[in-house]
Amino acid sequence: MKDTRGEVVYVGKAQSLRHRVRSYWQKQALAPLEGHRIRSVVDKIADVEYTLTDSDSEAFLLEANLIKRYRPRYNIRLKDDKSYPYIKITLADDFPRVERTRKLPADGSRYFGPYASATSVDESMNLVRRLFPFRTCTIDITDGVRALQRPCLLYHIKRCQGPCIQAISKDDYRADIAQIELFLEGRQETLVKALQAEMGAASNKLEYERAAVLRDKVRAIERTMESQKMAAFARTELDCVGMARQDNQAAVQLFAVRGGKMVGRDVFLLDAVREATDEEVLTSFLQQFYARATSIPSQVFVPGRLPDAARLEAFLAGRRGGPVHLRVPQRGEKRELMALARRNAAETLAREQARWLADQGRTLAALEELASALDLSGPPMRIECYDVSNIQGSQTVASMVVFEEGKPRTGEYRRFRVRTVTGPNDFASHQEVLRRRFRRAKAGDEGAEEELRWRLPDLVIIDGGKGQVSAAKEVLDEQGFHDLPLAGLAKEREELFLPGASTPIVLPPTSPALYLVQRLRDEAHRFAITYHRALRSKASVRSAFDELPGVGPKRKRALLRVFGSIKQVREAPVEQIAAVPGIGPRLAATIKSTLEA
Repeated sequence: MKDTRGEVVYVGKAQSLRHRVRSYWQKQALAPLEGHRIRSVVDKIADVEYTLTDSDSEAFLLEANLIKRYRPRYNIRLKDDKSYPYIKITLADDFPRVERTRKLPADGSRYFGPYASATSVDESMNLVRRLFPFRTCTIDITDGVRALQRPCLLYHIKRCQGPCIQAISKDDYRADIAQIELFLEGRQETLVKALQAEMGAASNKLEYERAAVLRDKVRAIERTMESQKMAAFARTELDCVGMARQDNQAAVQLFAVRGGKMVGRDVFLLDAVREATDEEVLTSFLQQFYARATSIPSQVFVPGRLPDAARLEAFLAGRRGGPVHLRVPQRGEKRELMALARRNAAETLAREQARWLADQGRTLAALEELASALDLSGPPMRIECYDVSNIQGSQTVASMVVFEEGKPRTGEYRRFRVRTVTGPNDFASHQEVLRRRFRRAKAGDEGAEEELRWRLPDLVIIDGGKGQVSAAKEVLDEQGFHDLPLAGLAKEREELFLPGASTPIVLPPTSPALYLVQRLRDEAHRFAITYHRALRSKASVRSAFDELPGVGPKRKRALLRVFGSIKQVREAPVEQIAAVPGIGPRLAATIKSTLEA
């Protein structure tokens, strides 16, 4: 459902679209679950778009994806401006890697998660790395082929088994990866039994050093198991979900129990409109979380009965590939676990609320003060700031950072390579960047999601003084944005310059508004400098391979795989170079003569 500006304000699903939409304009027919919220949004709706799906499960997934994409004001949504992290095992490789990721492509890899934060992933990754050595490099390693002449440091400190030098076979390496999968699944008891059997076999073969390594690994896993005995439901697999709410925020504590032990404890924060019921908030969380979860248990404990439980169970069962039951624990240890989850959620929410109230108060004061100083019609809730970076006019780049309600929106940052300006011309560089940016806003043909990201700001800030502001104003007028507020922040005296004004605005040194615009300027400068350094590094880190005619990335990798360094290639005879796959006699002669020259 969209408002008059075309922004999505609400996403919903229904088995009968006709009945559902009609009920929104018939107050007496509104469903209790959504009634209060829909009444507050119905007057803002100007258009309705719909998509047909073949099943409830598809509808649940689509709704979760649309809420994540558009972040509608009247939907309950997980507070994740970015996607949640996962642990990924690249099973499509001959020698898989274990790495952290935020994307879930269908590439044959196995994913574990989602985790509530990068810290949670790091803790799991560090534990896995201590117990099971695995490769972290990204070089192409094929079974039966020696990729490198010598291994890296991780091999020497026993954090990698050295598949690059064929120090371990593909089957043995994949057996270790299978142990990592068991550990991440929470099946530590199964893993310990397998390791103990392997330890006994090694001991019988008089391989005492290997047996000692396996013994230490078993002890480390057992210590981990002892720290997880917070919940003891023999061989039970379940998720326990506790929730706390206050105002327009909610916290959900999720305890993951696998094999009778606690293997995960994560807290998730949600934006929940006040009119929504607890059942609706909880349903929305379950739908959004399990739409991206890679491990779904057979039981999910919830604090109360949900009105749409049957459809939700069917959705979870489809994701799991087996039956899933939503249960409300009534007595014993399971009820105690639910009470503990609720207490954890309430504690987290209290801390978050205290922090939010302090930040919100300061931020609102800063925005109001900035609006007053610049004579704006209201607080600038969305601000864009631009900065240009170059060294003596070479590789000029620019950055655009976005703050909404005084907070960075990193997903909407943009960086630009200046194409039409030669030399250190700050004014022309700003003009090119602004022209490219506001052409997008004017065109409005980027697709719904991209158009949302490029929507117009309430205020544009340029890193610079009167000259930069005049140049920027010229572009805004040229693009038809005559009334868009614009200001420049000069570094030397921290003054704000407005178009056409002869004297700058000087904010008090202790002003929250000054602190806000300084943060914007510094963030834009940091983002531009980071990009500029990356381009400089890319230009400077070039080897003799990059100068060889006819040698692209694939042939370069082939030469490195065989010879290991440019020095070895230079010293090798032409016949040996020509024997490298993809080279041939003619190119080998060219490579040899180029290197010798």
